Amino acid sequence: MITLEGVRKDYGGEVTIGPVDLEIPRGGVTALVGPNGAGKSTLLTMVGRLLGLDAGTIEVAGYDVTRTPSKDLAKVVSVLRQENHFVTRLTVRQLVAFGRFPHSRGRLTAADEEFVSRSIDFLDLTDLEHRYLDQLSGGQRQRAYVAMVLCQDTEYVLLDEPLNNLDMRHSVQMMKHLRRAAAELDRTIVIVLHDINFAGHYADHICAVKDGTVVEFGPPERIMTDEVLTKVFDTPVTVVEGPNGPLAVYY
Repeated sequence: MITLEGVRKDYGGEVTIGPVDLEIPRGGVTALVGPNGAGKSTLLTMVGRLLGLDAGTIEVAGYDVTRTPSKDLAKVVSVLRQENHFVTRLTVRQLVAFGRFPHSRGRLTAADEEFVSRSIDFLDLTDLEHRYLDQLSGGQRQRAYVAMVLCQDTEYVLLDEPLNNLDMRHSVQMMKHLRRAAAELDRTIVIVLHDINFAGHYADHICAVKDGTVVEFGPPERIMTDEVLTKVFDTPVTVVEGPNGPLAVYY
């Protein structure tokens, strides 16, 4: 479980995020949704200890993220940020192997190499593992980064807008991979999404964020309503029943 109690982040003397009290259950996919600037990515990066807190506490699987040594926390939670720019030219396999650093400290064992191979296979990158990242499409490169965080073999995986710059087909493929990871690898995946319909279809829980606070949290059927989505996004939203569940229509 991920627990946030009284979490706050201040910018320029004004409270921008919080206070936030939230419990994200273990297992499955939890999507953070909301308008631009709502605080979704800030909350995610604070959970992953990539950004400090100004007040409150965050625990991941019982570990206080502000007090747990980095080498220990890195075996519990992994994070993929929006900005992924490696200066060094890397192959897919070399990139994915970075996920083993908390375990190997840079000296890969045969067991580490097996983790790398399994992560590459899981994201359907086997035919590309010796290609350089700059030789890949945007969708292939994004899959390589997700393979890297899965290779870290943490129970909790935090992904900040992994569908960014992906077209519809590649977005669907990515969400299917993440659902498989949650189910088959027993991961707890927390993901920032802009498309509410992807959240409604693939997530087990949706956390709706607005103006730095949590507006609603619950299963998709609780969040995917005209009233909730109109309130969260400040624009008229109509939820209709699609062939595979509720769909939000906005125009």
